[in-house]
Amino acid sequence: MPNFFSQFKKIEKHIINLIFAEVFIQIINSALLLILLIYMQKSGYSDFQSADFISYRFLGTLLFALPLGFLLKGRPIKPLFLTGSLAIPILTLIMIYAIEYKADWLLYTSQTLWGISFLCFQITALPYILRTAKKETHTEAITLSFATYSFGGIVSGFLIYGLSALNPVFFDEKTILIVFSLLGFVSFYFVTKIKTDEKGQLDMQEKKTLKVFDYDWLLIFKALFPVLIIATGAGLSIPFVGSFFFNIHHLPASDFAFYGSVAAVLVALGAMIVPLIKRTLGYQIAVPLTQSMAVFTLIILAATEWFSSFSLAASVAIACYLIRQPLMNIASPMTSEVVMNYVGDKNREMASALTSAIWSGSWFISSRIFKELRETGFAYVNVFLITAMLYSIGILCYYLLIMDYNKRIKLGLISDN
Repeated sequence: MPNFFSQFKKIEKHIINLIFAEVFIQIINSALLLILLIYMQKSGYSDFQSADFISYRFLGTLLFALPLGFLLKGRPIKPLFLTGSLAIPILTLIMIYAIEYKADWLLYTSQTLWGISFLCFQITALPYILRTAKKETHTEAITLSFATYSFGGIVSGFLIYGLSALNPVFFDEKTILIVFSLLGFVSFYFVTKIKTDEKGQLDMQEKKTLKVFDYDWLLIFKALFPVLIIATGAGLSIPFVGSFFFNIHHLPASDFAFYGSVAAVLVALGAMIVPLIKRTLGYQIAVPLTQSMAVFTLIILAATEWFSSFSLAASVAIACYLIRQPLMNIASPMTSEVVMNYVGDKNREMASALTSAIWSGSWFISSRIFKELRETGFAYVNVFLITAMLYSIGILCYYLLIMDYNKRIKLGLISDN
């Protein structure tokens, strides 16, 4: 066990500060995923109306991801961390009160700006790590960066459950979301502690922003096509899992938050063993194996809607949720490292920006599709089965990409970190 944790001790201090800053942003993000839709439903919005509003968060990310990708090349990243660490908590507070006062125009606006602000971490963290961390710490640093979503989920889930148990009347969904919004400002403190000289690294890059035709677009397309398929499927299910448990299995928001935090613990533990899994199994086995198992559990989870009247149905659904989360997330650091190495130094910032654009664009479209499907009475189980089908196609695409990745390594076209 000491040897296991020692692999993370070599990570540089400025990267550790970035990780802590990401955690406090992810605390807000996780809280929104866990209870925002339930808060909106209790405030008088239907699930398809809520889907309409949150889709604009992804639209904001989609619209600005590509321009930001062009601007990142050869420019310092820390100012974006500072901006995001202040804007995200403020916009979350605005969002909460917009829901309370039914200020739909403000809710649309705050959701859109929230998505744009989230780009300040979503796009920039990975290029920043690859730019400023030592090459030998890349895998560990990327793994921790991905694990911040889990760490945020652990904190938010347990706090939601604990505060609700302490005083369910006072600590309703609105008050809890306000607490997390205020807690998010701690991110700004850790960003200010990031002390590293980006200038030396920027001198090694082109000072000017690359033009459109300077990028290797075919290489980028091949690397990101599996992301497009997976993201489209995820957008149909991940934002609405809490709504599924609330409406199908009548699980209260605090209970779902508790299980969400347990799942986050499992995801974090899974993330910690990613470097070991990578070294033991290699990308070609580890990625499709873990993702395929995750799809199987998602199918079982979805099928519990058919048997929701049985007492065990909710327990089976919860168990599948807890198993699926770490399995699907274990692959993320590995696939991201493959993509970043596959596209090469010149294309990394653009690939990172396009990855965010793809996720957000897919989630925007998927949220709109979910809205239409639910509005016409389409069952959750059928929506989730569509997700499972798209995941399966995406897994095959990742497998083919990894095979080509290994081939290019053997040919000396790329280097494996």
